[in-house]
Amino acid sequence: MASIDIEDVLSQLTTFEKSKLISGTDFWHTYPVRRLGVPSVRLSDGPNGVRGTRFFNGVPAACFPCGTALGATWNMELLADAGHLMGVEGKAKGAHVILGPTVNMQRSPLGGRGFESFSEDPILSGKSAAAIINGIQSENVIATIKHFVGNDQEDERFAVNAVISERALREIYLLPFQIAIKESKPDALMTAYNKVNGIHVSDSPLFLQEILRHEWAYKGLIMSDWFGVYSTADSVNAGVDLEMPGGSGFRGGLIQRSLEANTITRHTLDDRVRNVLTLVDKAAASGIAEFATETTNNTPETSALLRQLAAESIVVLKNESGVLPLSKDKTTAVIGPIAKIATFCGGGSASLLPYYAISPYDGIKAKVTKSLTYVEGCSASKMKPTLGRLCETSSGMPGVTFRAYLEPSSNASRSFFDEIELPDTDIKLMDYSHPALDGKSVFYADVIGHYTPDMSGVYEFGLTVYGTAKLFVDGKLVVDNETVQRKGESFFNFGTIEETGKIDLKGGKTYEVKVEFGSSSTSKLENSGPLLPSGGVRIGVAKVIETHVEIQKAVEAAKLADQVILNIGLGSDWESEGYDRKHMKLPGATDLLVEAVLDANPNTVVVLQSGTPVEMPWIANAKAVVQAWYGGNEAGNGIADVLFGDFNPSGRLPLSFPIKVQDNPAYLNYRSERGRTLYGEDIYIGYRYYEAVEKEVLFPFGHGLSYSTFKFSDLAIKVDPAAATVTINTTVTNFSGPAGSEVVQVYVHQHNPSISRPPKELKAFSKVALAPGESRTVEFVLEIKRATSFWDEIEKAWISEKDTYDILVGSSSADIRLTTQFETEKTIWWNGL
Repeated sequence: MASIDIEDVLSQLTTFEKSKLISGTDFWHTYPVRRLGVPSVRLSDGPNGVRGTRFFNGVPAACFPCGTALGATWNMELLADAGHLMGVEGKAKGAHVILGPTVNMQRSPLGGRGFESFSEDPILSGKSAAAIINGIQSENVIATIKHFVGNDQEDERFAVNAVISERALREIYLLPFQIAIKESKPDALMTAYNKVNGIHVSDSPLFLQEILRHEWAYKGLIMSDWFGVYSTADSVNAGVDLEMPGGSGFRGGLIQRSLEANTITRHTLDDRVRNVLTLVDKAAASGIAEFATETTNNTPETSALLRQLAAESIVVLKNESGVLPLSKDKTTAVIGPIAKIATFCGGGSASLLPYYAISPYDGIKAKVTKSLTYVEGCSASKMKPTLGRLCETSSGMPGVTFRAYLEPSSNASRSFFDEIELPDTDIKLMDYSHPALDGKSVFYADVIGHYTPDMSGVYEFGLTVYGTAKLFVDGKLVVDNETVQRKGESFFNFGTIEETGKIDLKGGKTYEVKVEFGSSSTSKLENSGPLLPSGGVRIGVAKVIETHVEIQKAVEAAKLADQVILNIGLGSDWESEGYDRKHMKLPGATDLLVEAVLDANPNTVVVLQSGTPVEMPWIANAKAVVQAWYGGNEAGNGIADVLFGDFNPSGRLPLSFPIKVQDNPAYLNYRSERGRTLYGEDIYIGYRYYEAVEKEVLFPFGHGLSYSTFKFSDLAIKVDPAAATVTINTTVTNFSGPAGSEVVQVYVHQHNPSISRPPKELKAFSKVALAPGESRTVEFVLEIKRATSFWDEIEKAWISEKDTYDILVGSSSADIRLTTQFETEKTIWWNGL
């Protein structure tokens, strides 16, 4: 793609071309103007990796650890490297624009997309985002910071009105965007679905013009979230440059009508078009061809970085009696419902097809030299695990065969117009197309796989659909999700619940599993949705187990082993875009399993995989607990590296773990209540609240253990009035243990504020790698106004008050090692970045 002369092109565009440029052509591309040399630009989802243009039958990609995992590294250099790899992945997928990172705030552990974001703290969130954006844009690929602003829940996400005080907006929810824009200048920004204080953000001049454009002098493109525009003139006037995806209905010909009615001026339209052309011009610097063929970047270097990210994100929450690290030369029992499942990412638009996925069992098996046993222990899936990974196609390839038809199965003479082999049976058809459809909204498909169960028993199949579907095993109807349908949360809240059916199967025998599917237009549900115009189907299966029998098997295995690794947690069906969690508990009989195994063998390590906190009623009996998040392609290897001491753990919690969900400050104000959510906790989110009310938590913000012991000493500060900075120096020593890394965290406390403030607020941090016995002096230079200010709602500005301030240095919000103080000479107000 060649660079363009923006003003020259703008002067030659017709009104029709301008109206087309500010809306996409399809799900992933902008509109080209061939006669003026304006190419189409490709966008791709990016929170967990760069998927490319297809949900359906996509090209495999690198799957990164989830947002909370990346936040848990507290390593900005490593996150910049991750961003750089995302940029390289973007080029492989022909994507000029990556739709990430996500910097929304984790008000509650229940947020469906909480795993996509970095932290409950705006400083850690903003700096993590800036590091990744700088890495992405170092490859001249455009990063998109999202979702601006207040998109912190999934409940009624298109309609909900987030009622947020001006102070909370500035100090908590806008601040990470402000930091990232200041430190990395993302070339694109995505607006949120929701309203804030009564107005959809995509229609809000306050957020898009007054704050973004004027106060922060933001120069990048502003785009909508997909189907996140609700008006024509209002969104254009507010400042949404690009409506996505194409064909959404609020622009195109309606722009001409708005010009005629003078509800949009030609000057405003030109401003929107100019920003789109600027994006197109910047995209040319990437060297990515227009409509480039999507390829892969599955290299040893990619795997090595993904493995480092997975390991460095892992947080050792508890380690008593030296249980960790484990020995490779002892007998080991691996127990748990997700031990053999690669839980690599959450659900929704963050999901993608990974190059490969390493399960915890895979990683552990590669380490140990003595006997290794495995027991599932219990079931923990919300929906049945997907069938595709267990099947073969007729050609002998892993997966299933998808055959598409224009007629239903009742037409015996029909013939398929498309045949594709798919590795998975979570099939989203939002971007499926074929010339044979020729605009038709109704089509049908058979999904066929050959399934050979390991053992005899009763198996339960699950069928979830947006459309209609029936499941047959060797011609016998097992699940009917067509005759009667019930509304569920699947497929971005447009699909059914999972309907199930049981059947006896013999181990070692191969069965044909066939699903007859009808596209979304055949659905009997009342709702219909734009996100999946062709619908989708999810096929799962699990052997029916008797929980008490399976737990007893786990107990016996634990008793016989020298050491036990218990793999538990959530997954993409529990944490996903489209819905929030109902509670913070682990699924099914997980807690019963944990209690039984801990009683059977005290040398048990509990490995948790989730994107956000879970309750742990058994915590007092657990000697070792590890938080492993959704670790991407290399999750299993990263877990094994930490468990067996090949990697000294250095992850620190980017969010507090409450004891129970009722302790969370947003508990009474989280879901939408008749279309609004009151952010009643105000600025007291996460550790700010728990410390203010002196409420005990399970594990505090910033907490994490190492196989080394670190000592802090020699805290000193120097105030420079001329530069308006305070310089902080402290020495960190690796007092005992192997080479490792400590995260030095700097908090500030104001002595006599004129309004209520949290007991402490994070203002700086640094991750320090130290050899055994090594000491290093760590220096922080803070702008005094940024380290001391809060938002003054009367003056509409930040205020730094004349007062005394404590500098608190420690290894978590609850573990402060050193304290000193400084004074400010006068009160000042300020605005801007």
